[in-house]
Amino acid sequence: MDTSALMIQGTASGVGKSVLVAGLCRLLARQGIKVAPFKPQNMSNNAAVTVDGGEIGRAQALQAFACGLEPTVDMNPVLIKPEADHQAQLIVRGQVAGRLQAKRFRQDRIVLLDTVLESFHRLQQDYDVIIVEGAGSPAEPNLREGDIANMGFAEVADIPVWLVGDINRGGVFASLKGTLDIVSDSERQRIQGLLINGFRGSRALLEDGLTWMERASGKPILGVIPWLPLELPEEDSPSGQHEQEQGTAHLEVAVIAYPRMSNHDDLDPLAGEHGIRVRFVRHAQALQPADVVVLPGSKHVASDMAWLKAQGLTQALAQHLRYGGKVLGICGGMQMLGQYIHDDAIEGGSCEGLGYLPLRTQMQAEKTVKQVDAWAQYPKACRVQGYEIHHGISDARSELFPFAQCSDDQQVWGTYVHGLFEQGEFRQAWLESVGFQYSDGVAQQERTLASLDALADALEEQVHPEYLECFLPKRA
Repeated sequence: MDTSALMIQGTASGVGKSVLVAGLCRLLARQGIKVAPFKPQNMSNNAAVTVDGGEIGRAQALQAFACGLEPTVDMNPVLIKPEADHQAQLIVRGQVAGRLQAKRFRQDRIVLLDTVLESFHRLQQDYDVIIVEGAGSPAEPNLREGDIANMGFAEVADIPVWLVGDINRGGVFASLKGTLDIVSDSERQRIQGLLINGFRGSRALLEDGLTWMERASGKPILGVIPWLPLELPEEDSPSGQHEQEQGTAHLEVAVIAYPRMSNHDDLDPLAGEHGIRVRFVRHAQALQPADVVVLPGSKHVASDMAWLKAQGLTQALAQHLRYGGKVLGICGGMQMLGQYIHDDAIEGGSCEGLGYLPLRTQMQAEKTVKQVDAWAQYPKACRVQGYEIHHGISDARSELFPFAQCSDDQQVWGTYVHGLFEQGEFRQAWLESVGFQYSDGVAQQERTLASLDALADALEEQVHPEYLECFLPKRA
């Protein structure tokens, strides 16, 4: 088995695979090891732009940051971005490669195995250790045929696996044991041991369960990782863990969470500010109280616009503006706030916008994917960094950069730039422009690095040393 790589698989989605891979990457990088992350197949509408101009999952960009690296398309060669219940956009090595239909999912993805292995082997040539993240659960019999994301990849690449379960979800011993019972004999042998994630409370109360688990499964418990108050982006859905209690916040931010919402981590830097409460809302009656309403990115603008109207949120938004509230649209959210979206079947047809911004959007088949590093013109001259991922071309006023447009009364603003608030100086200036005077001005990267270091410390303390030693530099 190739010990220059390790794969982290989980009993389900959301058990902490992405975060634990980032933590292991950070731990090894701090030891001077050339380490890189890898995820064969990701399914997420939260994407990042790589240094080589492609799209990968946002989690792999975080993991690359933990390694001290710029992300590349080889770190996530297959990205699936859901557009509808039975259809998704397929991104291969950073570029749009077509669409996947649910009924052909198993057949169409197996042909991507060679591409996945090529990216993996390229990383192996450049780095000493590769930490691989699985997707969802390996214990899905209906998805095992043609699998390139979990055991299908681990078997072909011949790498060891650590299996993670989240104790906060409940039933962690059943989920770990059930996964081991479902996978094949060769896959079970590939699993070196088990990790329990997100533990709170007294370790003594867990010992009987750990003893039973090791006896029943024949696998060692590699470590019990405590729950940590980390400021790291959630890949699949916003957790709300940064929300402050109503009444203690000086600024209320309501984010409209439509079904195809994308890149919701744009709001993490705001949520990390003391005195700001960020809420994700799905119903008109939940919109208020709010000082600022955000329409975030959308993977399918036409359907999310229809959902917005069906939920009565357009009327709630109009009322918010009548009472002097502010509105910010990011990417697809900005397109919705414009006058009209011209779409020749790129995302589902043309439609009227909400009419709050003086812009019209023309959808184009070729996607704009680029990193942004420039000087802001508004609200002050300072450096902004981020990225753009969008199909549409919209009217823009260069004197407002990084914003594209604003309304005449300056209540409604729009931008195509994701990651806009990660720079502390710009975030502070923008918050002051909407009436919040208490920003700490700390760059989001500093907050992220502090969380990654705390996570790496916990892994170093809790994972049995013998399972990490093969990756660590040999001491004289």
